[in-house]
Amino acid sequence: ELLASMMEGVKCHLDSNLPQIRRLGMIVAESISSKINTDGPVLKFQYDEDDEARELKSLLVQTPPFCVVPNLPDDDRNEKADAALPLVSESKNKSHTAAPVMPDEESDAELDSDDDLIPYDMSEDKELKTKAPVYIRDCIEVLTGSEDVDKWEATVKALESLVRKNPAATREVSVELAKILLHLEEKTCIEGFVELRQRAQVAVLTTDPIPVAKYLSSQFYSLNYSLRQRMDILDVLVLAAQELSCPKSHGKTKHSAAQKPCTQLLPGSDSSKDWRRIVDERIKSKTRRFATGPSQAELASGPNEFNSVAGHFFFPLIQHFDRPLTTFDLLGEDHLVLGRLVHTLAILMYLAVHTVAVTAMGKALMEFVWALRFHTDSYVRQGLLSCISSMLISVPTERLLEDMTEELLETQSWLGDVVEKDPDGDCRRLALHNLLLMENLKKKLRTVPS
Repeated sequence: ELLASMMEGVKCHLDSNLPQIRRLGMIVAESISSKINTDGPVLKFQYDEDDEARELKSLLVQTPPFCVVPNLPDDDRNEKADAALPLVSESKNKSHTAAPVMPDEESDAELDSDDDLIPYDMSEDKELKTKAPVYIRDCIEVLTGSEDVDKWEATVKALESLVRKNPAATREVSVELAKILLHLEEKTCIEGFVELRQRAQVAVLTTDPIPVAKYLSSQFYSLNYSLRQRMDILDVLVLAAQELSCPKSHGKTKHSAAQKPCTQLLPGSDSSKDWRRIVDERIKSKTRRFATGPSQAELASGPNEFNSVAGHFFFPLIQHFDRPLTTFDLLGEDHLVLGRLVHTLAILMYLAVHTVAVTAMGKALMEFVWALRFHTDSYVRQGLLSCISSMLISVPTERLLEDMTEELLETQSWLGDVVEKDPDGDCRRLALHNLLLMENLKKKLRTVPS
């Protein structure tokens, strides 16, 4: 009965989205199970050993109380000391007799004879390294059917760079490769396997965004996937959207004036531009400068590649959240994944600024938030408030005030209730931040000439 009650409490703690509460439940469950099942198996969880965990474990260690010896008269002390002396001498005699001395010959015989061997000099030996595949299709064959562990490790490490160097070959098998990486399990103890797999997934998604994004979004709501795989899908979508929305840096630098230009005389050139350039270079070479600024990298610029694919990342994720499956229910017990989904939608909305689909995304996100605004989990509510912030920042002010006026008024009233009544401090802070954003929108409207 005690064990059943403990397991119910542990379940409540493990269902929490806050890592501190989950870890507290794990530590308490371990300590109680060790006291209940002294002879049988005990519970053992995996969690980070930080200062808070060590402090909680130190509270479980009971220090024995100090024994206070009453003051005795001098005569009694002497009698007790005299009585203890023969006991000490007897124990010494027993210890001497119980430890026989081993002869030197027997102890030498027990030594390992391998100590006499001279170690082989391996300083000049070269480590044999398995070559990684050169083609994308070879990588697929290795990841799906190869039993060579070394070749498998080399393929996992080289896959990201290979995908980015061969975009045309990747597009031919992008969905198949995304499926393999989504189901890929670690065969060996390769360092940083999760990060390597994630970076390869991001590379495939950024190389061929539309079909791979459709596949990953459809798999998020499919059956027979673990919660870890569903959250991996959300992480990959966010990282790929960030990469697509950021301009590519070409690494060009502006040379400082301290560098001397190389003066070249062009024979047979009579144009005015050539002699003027030569004169300018000579003037620069003869000019003395007391201080120069460092070389400055050119600001990266380029088209926003997320513009044309933002809807393929966003809308499939927001369509089926209210449809429970056999093993997956976002509106039920799987509120941890729901919280991650809400935060993912907020990030995608923020990255969609200045895109064509941003207004439609804002309307859909407002309906999504309005359906979940009274959720009991604080982590989910924080994500919903972050969605409101992203929508107010990304959607143009004119579109907000023309197309979503009633929704904004209702949202403003709800945010006021959150600021006053929500038990979570972060939710209250985010709601206040959204109210300030709305006030700024009103000020912009007043300053616009009619």
